[in-house]
Amino acid sequence: MRHGRRTLRRVIRLAAVGGLLCGGLMVSHAVAGETAPDGGRPAVGTSAPPTDATADLIARLGTTRTAGSWIGADGRPVVAVTDDAAAAEVRRAGARAEVKRHSMRDLRSATRSLESAPRVPGTAWVMDYASNQVTVYADRTVSSGDWSRMTQVARQAGDFVRMRRTGGAFTTRINGAVPIFNGTGRCSVGFNVTDGRDNFLLTAGHCGPVGTPWFRDTGGGSGRLGTTVARSFPGDDFSLVRYDDRGAFDGSNAVDIGQGRSVPVVGAADPVVGQEVFRSGSTTGLRSGRVTALNATVNYREGTVTGLIATTVCAEPGDSGGPLLAQGLALGVTSGGNGDCAEGGMTFFQPMTKALTALGVRVIDGRLAADRGTVAAPSAPPATPSPAAAGGGAGTGADGGTGAGFVPPAQAVAPPGGVARRAVTGIVDTAELVPGLGVIAVSLLVLLALRRLLTERADRDHLRAHYSQHWG
Repeated sequence: MRHGRRTLRRVIRLAAVGGLLCGGLMVSHAVAGETAPDGGRPAVGTSAPPTDATADLIARLGTTRTAGSWIGADGRPVVAVTDDAAAAEVRRAGARAEVKRHSMRDLRSATRSLESAPRVPGTAWVMDYASNQVTVYADRTVSSGDWSRMTQVARQAGDFVRMRRTGGAFTTRINGAVPIFNGTGRCSVGFNVTDGRDNFLLTAGHCGPVGTPWFRDTGGGSGRLGTTVARSFPGDDFSLVRYDDRGAFDGSNAVDIGQGRSVPVVGAADPVVGQEVFRSGSTTGLRSGRVTALNATVNYREGTVTGLIATTVCAEPGDSGGPLLAQGLALGVTSGGNGDCAEGGMTFFQPMTKALTALGVRVIDGRLAADRGTVAAPSAPPATPSPAAAGGGAGTGADGGTGAGFVPPAQAVAPPGGVARRAVTGIVDTAELVPGLGVIAVSLLVLLALRRLLTERADRDHLRAHYSQHWG
């Protein structure tokens, strides 16, 4: 009988502890996880870039012993190396190593050869780290003669350069995510930024030259938002629109993900190959994909843009200029691409950190507006645009120079500590949080009741033993 009661108490205790663990996991998932939007789309920002230690190791090994890095299917960082000794160092750093034939120096040399050849609109190239090759894409607008010439250039660049035909056409996709109008067309808001005195919106550079006015509606008669004060296109693809209407900016900085929900933007960062990323646009809504390459080059008809992020995220006309993000961090703004969201395609993005540095601005922390309410634009005199970013010549802004009156981009990267803290808004799943807290509460009550029961039982046993010893 006594053995049976002891077993029952043990079972009850284990069940209560199990309940605590279960409830804790439910609460942890509800707070730390970001629920998937309806329609089976994945949650915003579920993969992380390699650690700083891995990045430092790649920099120390150099471009002759490494050939890029990416996130593997298992979520671990993978580093391409050119010798076994480098592979051993990578493994000791906690990453997976893959030995490749061609180094990063070889890949970059091939892309320089492609860039020096006569320009062919409708072509693009990327460094494919996983396959250890450079892939040159040619869309349907490239003639057979241009294809033959590009193929010859590719052969001369190296035997690891591959030519590939792709459907559709590489185009800059004017129109976009939260729409803004300039009287002749429309683009989209990317992110809200500031130089410490004035507030701006960052969008694609191909949307319009310096001096372009922007409005809330198609007519342009009312709802004046602002004016383009800095631009870089071609070469880069970003522009800065200063808010003229103080009431047009409410201090917020969030990305709409549909169904009345939004994700606050907390900073900016550079992506990594293999990372899961997201963008939101007015045509196709929230879409996800992965980064396939960095430093991509695209030869649009309007000009060549370099240093782009290549992704598998689909996009269509009406999505251009929209934000690319992961885990609340701004990664880029939509530049262009090919294909659509029915059959897929490639989409390229202007890296956010490069634009911030060139423009001398920083991302507005979207959590601040939620904490203190709306914030009006500062009343200080407008700043003079950076000479590096004004005018829009090819390659302008690439040197990262800033003009007089601009505050250095102190928040142009994620907040200190490696991974930015995500705001609770939009990522707490109350459907799991409340039941999880309930399970924890019930389990605690069971443990407390069991402890009290055991304490009373022990007291009775002690008294019984005491009586039997002293009273015979």
